Amino acid sequence: MASTQAAAPSGHSYIGPMIIIGVLFFIMGFFTWLNGPLISFVKVAFTLDDINAFLVPFAFYLSYFVLALPAGAVLKRTGMKRGMVLGLFVMAIGAALFGAFVRIRVYPGALAGLFVIGAGLSLLQTASNPYISILGPIESAAQRIGIMGICNKIAGAIAPLAFGVLVMKGIDAFLEKVTAMPTGPEREALLNDFAARVFWPYMAVAGLLVVIAVVIIFSTLPEIKPAGANSVSSVGHAKGGIFSFPHLWLGVLCLFLYVGVEVMAGDAINTYGQGFGLPLQVTSHFTTYTMVAMLVGYLVGSALIPRVVSQQRYLAVSAVLGVLFALGAYVTHGYASVAFVAALGFANAMMWPAIFPLAIKGLGSHTELGSALLIMGIVGGALLPQAFVHLKQVIDFQLAFVIVIVPCYLYILYYGLRGHHVGQQAG
Repeated sequence: MASTQAAAPSGHSYIGPMIIIGVLFFIMGFFTWLNGPLISFVKVAFTLDDINAFLVPFAFYLSYFVLALPAGAVLKRTGMKRGMVLGLFVMAIGAALFGAFVRIRVYPGALAGLFVIGAGLSLLQTASNPYISILGPIESAAQRIGIMGICNKIAGAIAPLAFGVLVMKGIDAFLEKVTAMPTGPEREALLNDFAARVFWPYMAVAGLLVVIAVVIIFSTLPEIKPAGANSVSSVGHAKGGIFSFPHLWLGVLCLFLYVGVEVMAGDAINTYGQGFGLPLQVTSHFTTYTMVAMLVGYLVGSALIPRVVSQQRYLAVSAVLGVLFALGAYVTHGYASVAFVAALGFANAMMWPAIFPLAIKGLGSHTELGSALLIMGIVGGALLPQAFVHLKQVIDFQLAFVIVIVPCYLYILYYGLRGHHVGQQAG
């Protein structure tokens, strides 16, 4: 069995590093959960259909797949602390690009900005997730990541509300006015003014990211060497390379499916609600409800893991809840159905905190690479919503939703019960 004690500070000395990493998780949550209201925003600003509007999460999450392995290579050279700082600088560039291109209404450029933000986040995620996992015993990693998740989901709840106040205020009246106008310079001028609403908020956020990066450079955040903190005792595993850890590869697939259903519940919920004819002003806040449910889930999970239940058992229970809530959304309509989709946030809350440490357990010198492969799995957030938005063009949107997510939860159930053990019995 793997050695699970991190070569890191112990006891109360965890507090300082956890505060810093908590700030980073807040930043990650803020940007990640802006995608839901951004889908509604770009539909209006660029006059798009659902398929093209859903390129927002596609571009954002695709960057994880493309850049996670390079991020792992970068971390080998920079170390985790400087890798986090670099990720913040890259995110600042992406935020500035997004704001600038939206202001002049160039949609491909705006998507490029989101891709760059995702690139910075992939570096930040590849560093911060294994960092917090191995900051202490791996058996309690889900609890530490759960605390980070609270920071992440508080940001996720705040982001749509802030975006609604700064950008989406009066959106239904504005949309009616623009729709009633004939195509021409006056209509384009109105759309230009609407698109420009995001410029200064994104410029301000870019500046703030630079400030935080500089603060972390001069902070006392300790450097942790993953190879020493998450080592293996099985010689066969150590010599066999990354392909000798089947629990990791099953975990990559599990994380792929998990992020897909998480994005479906958090970002696609706005479009889901619009399927019932609910007002755009109202649906633009639905992501917040999912985030509140996730926040409650993190609080419950952090209290129970590992004192009452193991992280793998809680993962299995969460998957069962996901299936039940998905079916509940299918058999109800209107706000009740939306409430079931938001409740998926509770089911999803402790999945990442459980899957990630279970998948990297015992990787030793392969920890950075294993972490990068898991971060690549975030591309599920790009592909599963695309499957949903295309499928709902040909079948009922509620049926499309349940067809996409229920099989995902069933696989997550398998990983929580048995998949995380595969290949580890001999060790």
